[in-house]
Order: sequence, then C-alpha cells, then structure tokens
Amino acid sequence: MAEPSAATQSPSVSSSSSVAESSAPGGGGGGSPGACPTLGAKSCGSSCADSFVSSSQPVSLFSTSQVHDLIFWRDVKKTGFVFGTTLIMLLSLAAFSVISVVSYLILALLSVTISFRVYKSVIQAVQKSEEGHPFKAYLDVDITLSSEAFHNYVNAAMVHINRALKLMIRLFLVEDLVDSLKLAVFMWLMTYVGAVFNGITLLILAELLIFSVPVVYEKYKIQIDHYVGIARDQTKSIVEKIQAKLPGIAKKKAE
Repeated sequence: MAEPSAATQSPSVSSSSSVAESSAPGGGGGGSPGACPTLGAKSCGSSCADSFVSSSQPVSLFSTSQVHDLIFWRDVKKTGFVFGTTLIMLLSLAAFSVISVVSYLILALLSVTISFRVYKSVIQAVQKSEEGHPFKAYLDVDITLSSEAFHNYVNAAMVHINRALKLMIRLFLVEDLVDSLKLAVFMWLMTYVGAVFNGITLLILAELLIFSVPVVYEKYKIQIDHYVGIARDQTKSIVEKIQAKLPGIAKKKAE
C-alpha cells in the first residue's frame, strides 16, 4: 500500500521541482514569459533596454513620403485642397486680424456641423429611423494624447532646440569668423526685405515657392543642376579668397 501512495505523490513532486527550476535565475525553463533562457542576465537586460528605447522613439505625424507626394502634386485633389486652404488662410490674415480670421473659421465650421446635425435629425424624425448621431463615428475616435507620446514629442523637440542653441552660440560668439560674417550679411539683407514685405507676405511667397519650385525642378532638373553647379563653384572660390585674406582663418587652416 505504501508503493501506490508514493507513486501518486511523485507527479506533484516532479511538477513542483520543474516549477522551481523554471523560476530559478538562469534556469532552462523557457515557458515563463519575459525570460531569456539563452542569454545571461546582463544580455537580457541590455536587449530589453534596447527594445524599450526603440519602442519609445517619437512617431512623426506625417511621414516623409507623404510630404514629398504633397509637394510634388502626386495627388492633385489632396495637394490642391491643402494649398488652397492654407493660401486662403494666409490671404485672410493679410487682410484681417488673427482674432477675426479665427472667429470666422470657427463660425463657418459650426455653421456646417450644426446645419448637418439639424438636417439629419429632421430626416430621422420624418422617416422614423434610429440612425443615431450623424457624427458618432468621429465622436468615438480616441484623440487623447498619452503621457508617453507627449514625452516623446517633447524629447524630439528638445533635440532641435539644443541644436539651435549651439548654433546660435557658435555664430554670436564668433567661433568661425566666416560663418558669423555670413549671418551678418544675411541679416543686413533681411532688413531690406523687411522694409518691403511683412511676415504674412513672406509666408505667402514661401508657400507659393514650396508648391511650385519642386515641380519645376523635377521637370528641368538637368538644366537647373548645371547652372547651380556653376554658381556654387564661383561662390566657393570667392569664399576661399576671403578666407585666405583673413589671418585668423589662414592660420587655423595651416595648423
């Protein structure tokens, strides 16, 4: 009678021993989630950290391909809509104040949505249907920004801000005399531009250039590259002559 009882107890003992082996660090139990049976503790920690860093990279709202297709008019309807709405908004800001433009935009949007809501309600009352709210599909969309996504965007913005601060320190503290002189000449030219144009006018011109220059360049790429190369070579030779006449730059290059 003792032998059967021992035989019946053996499965529980073996199962407990297997659980102990799988829970032991570095054990061969691969059934537990998150374990790294073939890696050491250090390798497992580093791989987990790498996977966390890669998963926490900020995701851009618009991909490069989407912006490229938008600028190069791949989809004429989509590009025309974006170009038209932004141009109308900029022209409105040039003629009216920001408060007036924002107020009129909100009023126009509310007029469309309220009219559509009332229209659908009347249709449902006449037809005695229960379709529900016409914007229910959009109301159920989750547009909340998680704290992780917010921190990712903030970290991505901080990279550009720090880079801009370093560049400003370099230019204003004259780390490279030629670069600081370039900035001075550019700002001097911008004083004449500011006397003729205001900020909204420059934004309108920038939008026109963004939506026209890439298409023209794509069509006449060979001719434009030829003349740009000539202008670049002449500019490079002029800069080299200026650097040769500056004693500080010449000494720095000699070292």
